[in-house]
Amino acid sequence: METISFARGAPAPELLPVEELADCADVVLARDGRTILSYGAGAGYTPLRELLAERHGVHPARVVVTNGGLHGLKLLADRLAPGRKVMAEWPTYDRAYKVFLASRATMLAAVVDDDGVIPEQIEDALRATGDVAFVYVIPTFQNPTGTTLALERRQRLVQYVLTRRVPLVEDDPYSLVRFDGEPLPSLFELSARTTIYMSSFSKTISPGLRVAWMVLPEDLAGEIANAATDTYITPVLLGQAVAYEFISRGSFEPNLARVNEQLRLRRDAMLAALERHFSGATWTAPNGGFFVWLRLSPDVDVRRVLERAEGVAAVPGSDFGAAANCVRLAYSFAAPDEMDEGVRRLAAAV
Repeated sequence: METISFARGAPAPELLPVEELADCADVVLARDGRTILSYGAGAGYTPLRELLAERHGVHPARVVVTNGGLHGLKLLADRLAPGRKVMAEWPTYDRAYKVFLASRATMLAAVVDDDGVIPEQIEDALRATGDVAFVYVIPTFQNPTGTTLALERRQRLVQYVLTRRVPLVEDDPYSLVRFDGEPLPSLFELSARTTIYMSSFSKTISPGLRVAWMVLPEDLAGEIANAATDTYITPVLLGQAVAYEFISRGSFEPNLARVNEQLRLRRDAMLAALERHFSGATWTAPNGGFFVWLRLSPDVDVRRVLERAEGVAAVPGSDFGAAANCVRLAYSFAAPDEMDEGVRRLAAAV
């Protein structure tokens, strides 16, 4: 029996623009090969930094392009978090949590409900404790829950961290992967003065390119770029140049529309399958992103369910610090016609 994976938070192989990226690689190697195949600036490929700076309305000196979002987060945590406190959502992205612990930070948590993280819990924690390095949130189509922070909560959160003078780290890889509803302003757009912005092309172009970026205060950007140089000398300039060519030739927007339409089909198929096969359970219905958050009866241990499940894989909520009866279902990787059978197998195991 072939396993249907709801565990992989990655785009399905058929969603990747392979031929277009191959042509981009040919073009940039012919045009700029001697530069991008050599060592370069730790802050990344200059044309891409300039393009991203224009998008965010900042000077290019504030943009650092990294080998994937997680590596950027590690560079940031290693610079700011050692021996201090980091405030994060709960549940939160498991790999980010591991990065913070590895940086020797003490973790504080604020609960995520159906409208995103609860800002008052962050405010209470900031009021009660000192020496918080930063507040880390994934406000749009959160990993693992798929929830989106409501506009009113975004405004309150920005005000709280501004009052307490604590940096706000916005991890935003999913906001362009939207199928329904109107986009909300990013936290960076609401308060560029207090927010460090992070995003990635892993969900919108290709994860294998390993191209992500951060928008930071200029002094901190310089420190992070120096740390990147000390860590890997230079980022993968070839991948960054390919991403730049892909965007500058006008391929990004039509590819994103194609990917979003395919992901919409997958999300709709998963939600329909949950309606058919699960009773006594609740789940999120995200307007975009990669994930549905399934909450089973309180007496159900998802780890035991997944151990006996045949031919389906998912990630237990306990991996993200959540209750044992929760499970993250990624609809981004499996094919639309696999959704019903995969959900049926999971329900049978429950």
